[in-house]
Amino acid sequence: MNEVTESIYELFKRDLDKLIKEVKAYKKEEHLWKVDGDISNSAGNLTLHLSGNLKHFIGAMLGNSSYIRKRDEEFDRKDVKRSELVEEIKATKKVVLETLQELSESDLLAIYPVNHMNKEVTTLFFLQHIYGHLQYHLGQMNYHRRLLDQ
Repeated sequence: MNEVTESIYELFKRDLDKLIKEVKAYKKEEHLWKVDGDISNSAGNLTLHLSGNLKHFIGAMLGNSSYIRKRDEEFDRKDVKRSELVEEIKATKKVVLETLQELSESDLLAIYPVNHMNKEVTTLFFLQHIYGHLQYHLGQMNYHRRLLDQ
């Protein structure tokens, strides 16, 4: 792995591990699915969303996995057991890290297979974008847990 790929690899590895810790940190499993007022996304649905997003945009688009994304299900499914969510994250982590390990420097500089906001971007740019997406929802989950896991 080149230095840039290794950095991205380590960030995704670290934060997918944080996602597992966040899911496990809920005192009550049912609170993973709690919504309240303007908080319309549960931590459970955010977990499913992140897994679907990463399996699609990294696993399928860059790693040629056979994953078919069903985005609506990421938000429609409810009451998935904590243990199943953790297994989903572990499976996502495996696909993401295996895919990233295979990327060369020229792969990172190549145009990502789909446009982002109607323009061509490099794979490196898109990986940075999707890492920010992971961070955003991970922060939401942390806040969700501290507010609603009482």
